[in-house]
Amino acid sequence: MYFVCRWREESPFSKRVVTLPDATVLDWFRRGWEHDDPEAWIDSELGGNVYGLESIFEEVRKRNLPRPESVDELRELLNEHLWVEGDDDASFIRLGEHALRVRTDDDEVDLAYYFVDDVAAAASPDRLAFLLHDTWPLPASSAAPGAVFDHGVPVRTVRLAPPGPESVFSARLCWQSPDTTRNLDLAGAIVFPSLTLPDLSAHLRGVDDTAAHRWPHDARLLRALVAPGENDVGPALERYARLPGYAPSPAGIDRAPAHAPILGEMPELLPAEPPTESLIRLDPHIAQVARYIDGFFGFDQWFLFDTRWAAAHPDLARSLLRYAAHWDPYET
Repeated sequence: MYFVCRWREESPFSKRVVTLPDATVLDWFRRGWEHDDPEAWIDSELGGNVYGLESIFEEVRKRNLPRPESVDELRELLNEHLWVEGDDDASFIRLGEHALRVRTDDDEVDLAYYFVDDVAAAASPDRLAFLLHDTWPLPASSAAPGAVFDHGVPVRTVRLAPPGPESVFSARLCWQSPDTTRNLDLAGAIVFPSLTLPDLSAHLRGVDDTAAHRWPHDARLLRALVAPGENDVGPALERYARLPGYAPSPAGIDRAPAHAPILGEMPELLPAEPPTESLIRLDPHIAQVARYIDGFFGFDQWFLFDTRWAAAHPDLARSLLRYAAHWDPYET
């Protein structure tokens, strides 16, 4: 079974993935039901703190709660005694036969954690593959021209080219964005139809400011990071890795006009080198960056990939798009 904590982790993916010996979610909770020190047990089992999870075990000790004998009994106990924070607490604890999904917040950011058994992982890789993936970077291999990928996930569309068979997808995972009110109330990825990744930069800079103003925020930010004359998205992501802070548009760079040479007119925004912790991987059909923010927020991530990469890794691609659309991978 797997445990995943989607939070301000030290991982480049901002999540912690732990393998557990238990066969089911119920088995794990039963094993820790009457532990003398819930916080210490959780730390040792799950690789660190999990915000609020100890509350159910503390209530066990205070109230002498019975050990659950079924998933239904565990669900009832969690709904009554597991502490979560948020505007819709009633729907933030979701337990099925093979997976538990919980959303809460730590007063700084939203977070979610998951218990997923092997049955669930095998049954729904198109929902869970990215959630359970913990090795940076994502694989780089791609399919041949003409490969087909049907994403089947809600995305936002920005059209830059006449109709064509391929597409580029943009998934930025961050702590704050003008497109959303909270970091887990997600707006979804962006698709640029009719392009491959090597074509994207030139088409972004070919759009005037008036048209680009109507785009989703992340498309405007990416366009602002592409310098005039560039035909490769790599330098734009390298600039992104150098931007300071965690604000929705670091230093307001998404408002840069189309003609602005980013390194020329705004050098004060861009240190000479990205933080040494930042990670960048550029391949022909996927570009990925884990931008280091600081010791508190850790990283955010940006993935740009096209149909050829997605066709070679359809489960990873679909699950990543779901990850960018909703905190619960079973929702979309």
